[in-house]
Amino acid sequence: MAKTRKIPQRMCVGCREMKNKKELTRVVRTPQGSIEIDNSGKKPGRGAYLCPQLDCLQQALKGKRLQKALEQEIPAEVVEMLTNQISKSFP
Repeated sequence: MAKTRKIPQRMCVGCREMKNKKELTRVVRTPQGSIEIDNSGKKPGRGAYLCPQLDCLQQALKGKRLQKALEQEIPAEVVEMLTNQISKSFP
């Protein structure tokens, strides 16, 4: 009998919906304290997940949910990189 693999689920900090981990964008606070976009999903550090939609990013920033999840303020350049990445993937 073939074993079915579980698909990891994560919650988007913007819309708070559970989705497949591969569908979401991971933002990570590294052990050094910098905040980066983690495209591989495997960087060490505290992570938060976002849907690839501008609405979710705006909700996460407006409600300070992304800041709370990463326990640190989000620099403007990281917000700009996230906005660019989301708008490129979903025009």
